Amino acid sequence: MSGDKELENNFSGTSLEVDGEYGADQIQILEGLEAVRKRPGMYIGSTSVRGLHHLVYEIVDNSVDEVLAGYGSKITVVIRKDNSIRVIDNGRGIPIGINHKAGLPAVEVVFTVLHAGGKFGGGGYKVSGGLHGVGASVVNALSEWLEVTVHSDGKMYRQRYERGKVMYPLKEIGSTDHTGTEVVFLPDKEIFEETVFDFDTLRQRLREMAFLTKGLKIVLKDERLEEPKIREFHYEGGIKEYVEYLNRHKDPLYPEIIYCEGQRGDVYVEVAMQHNDSYQEGTYSFVNNITTPEGGTHLTGFRNALTKTFNDYAKKSGLLKEKDENLTGEDIREGLAAIISIKISEPQFEGQTKQKLGNSEARGAVESVVSEKLTYFLEQNPSVAKIICDKAILAQRARDAARKARDLTRRKTALDSTALPGKLADCSDKDPKNCEIYIVEGDSAGGSAKTARNRATQAILPLRGKILNVEKARLDRILTNEEIKAMITAFGTGIGDDFDISKLRYYKIVIMTDADVDGAHIATLMLTFLYRFMPELIRKGHVYLAQPPLYKIDRNKKVYYAYDDKELDQILTEIGRDGNNKIQRYKGLGEMDADQLWDTTMDPEKRILLRVNIDEESESEIDLVFNTLMGDKVEPRREFIEENAKYVKNLDI
Repeated sequence: MSGDKELENNFSGTSLEVDGEYGADQIQILEGLEAVRKRPGMYIGSTSVRGLHHLVYEIVDNSVDEVLAGYGSKITVVIRKDNSIRVIDNGRGIPIGINHKAGLPAVEVVFTVLHAGGKFGGGGYKVSGGLHGVGASVVNALSEWLEVTVHSDGKMYRQRYERGKVMYPLKEIGSTDHTGTEVVFLPDKEIFEETVFDFDTLRQRLREMAFLTKGLKIVLKDERLEEPKIREFHYEGGIKEYVEYLNRHKDPLYPEIIYCEGQRGDVYVEVAMQHNDSYQEGTYSFVNNITTPEGGTHLTGFRNALTKTFNDYAKKSGLLKEKDENLTGEDIREGLAAIISIKISEPQFEGQTKQKLGNSEARGAVESVVSEKLTYFLEQNPSVAKIICDKAILAQRARDAARKARDLTRRKTALDSTALPGKLADCSDKDPKNCEIYIVEGDSAGGSAKTARNRATQAILPLRGKILNVEKARLDRILTNEEIKAMITAFGTGIGDDFDISKLRYYKIVIMTDADVDGAHIATLMLTFLYRFMPELIRKGHVYLAQPPLYKIDRNKKVYYAYDDKELDQILTEIGRDGNNKIQRYKGLGEMDADQLWDTTMDPEKRILLRVNIDEESESEIDLVFNTLMGDKVEPRREFIEENAKYVKNLDI
């Protein structure tokens, strides 16, 4: 399929403050900076838009570390007119004295030597985020230029770098009445595919940072507009306010936010949670303010504590009889919004990108704190405890029904074609890496697709009408829906606890719907199902959206296709705007014959596929969008549509 054109969206606890001094010699050097520009992806994940924004997070992380250490209370992030970034904090300022191991000012070491910073050796920060301490130097290496200004001891000091190289020695440039650090940098166009920052992407991440650091004020300002756009984030309630934010478009089952806080050894634990009336779990875990999308030991500790504590309470209070089956963690977490945030001095992550926490002591610390505080809460609030247990018992009954329904969707083996849905036109090749399945709305488009396809590698599954909105249904109802059962069976992976991506029968799952409002709604329903119940398919890059053309242009027996209004305008400019043009506006896939569908939408050498990605650093925001668009409440959906209407193109009413 090489011809495809794929287009890829105040902690102030006294026990975790600074150990020892924070001076020039607390900046420890581990290795040099040479490889960063050659292999930037090793240090920031990629040179795409995601890697670009990661530069900002790295500098902001350093400022947040000051707040976690008990210094500083405000961070300002400015997107300047030239698309450079300015980050200002009111911490102590990076030390400007000579680091004796390097013979250089400590601030210069921080920005020019990889793995140099106050995060190593235990003398600077007790807890810190950042990307293994490489943040400042990597941002410097990948910037066209970077300037750092330090306010310290009544004086201002500045140094400038270009592509990581020092332009002049650190110099005093004036006096000041405050302390802090200011960093301004311009990402290098030679490195990044795109160098334009997205305000909303930064807004989401900075809001999250403010939620996780109670008392911290973060200001985001965009100076690229005629009238600068400013957003401020300041949450004295910290993660309790985060849970309120997650539940703001849902109906909480009880007014209280359950809050658990405590310290075990070197691990400081904070957990906030509240159930709502939905069927989806929204639990997000963080270590030193870094998101851990794959969870880890802290998440395991939380789930163990939750399951044991609620079962103990339900049995003790008589809500569950001794002979009754225990509630599973899945039952108890139905409709739960929760934030787990821990601070730990020596976090051990699995992989460079810090996706999963590995510290064994974190599991015990979280389990102990949550068990103790949650037991106390349930005993003090029996009416709330009963509401949660009743919901979990209903979920348990639905789970039993779902298990029976799930058995009907299972196949004996991954290649047992006799169990495949009758409407599926399967492909003959049995190597999943070569195979793709088109999910098509309606029998008419399905018929064209079946005729157009490459029968060796392309399977077609037509769906009748709109599938069930899984945002509003429990699993038992979902698994009795014929269209969803057909998809689960065709994919071969199973669902939920039975999901096994190694049994995936097609490496490309292509959603192909009409380019109109109904088509967009059907595609959204399918994506909601996949995101909620088979998210690994999206995370591993197996899900795509087909891009059928909007226009067919005939001129002098030559045919052109345009995929949007802009491309139509370009084609008409090239071929001439006169009466010789016959323009057809496609209302749906059913209007194309098989040859046209193949040429425009299914031929791997010519088609355009949009791969669906999950930005794991913004997963809570993705959850909110799905809930807003597909949930029960009308008003949030109306507000979202009104706010985003200006971005909509080619809307058919």
